[in-house]
Parts: sequence; C-alpha cells; structure tokens
Amino acid sequence: MSRGKQELKYQLWGWILFIVCALIFIVSSIHMGDILMLIGSLFFLVACFAFLIPLLKTLKN
Repeated sequence: MSRGKQELKYQLWGWILFIVCALIFIVSSIHMGDILMLIGSLFFLVACFAFLIPLLKTLKN
C-alpha cells in the first residue's frame, strides 16, 4: 500500500470518528432538549459529510 493511500485511509477513519461524535452530540441534545445544540450538531454532521465525499471519491479512484 502506498504511503499516500495509507494517509487517505487514516483521514477516512478520522472523519468516521467525527461523524460518530456528531451523532452522539445529536442524541445528547435531543435527550437534553437543547435545540441550539441540536442545530449545531446537525450542521457539524453535514460538514463532516461534505469533507468525506471528496475523500471517498479519491479513495475510489
């Protein structure tokens, strides 16, 4: 495996962990009834996917 491809896989795992964190924040905000935290968590989740999509396209090629 080339060094560049290995680095991309580490980045992928990092983004997966960020998505897991966003999901935990979403569940926590719903549990606490905090709408501001919920909105922020949803934006964070969308941003994670925005960064993840180009990475997945790069890994696919």
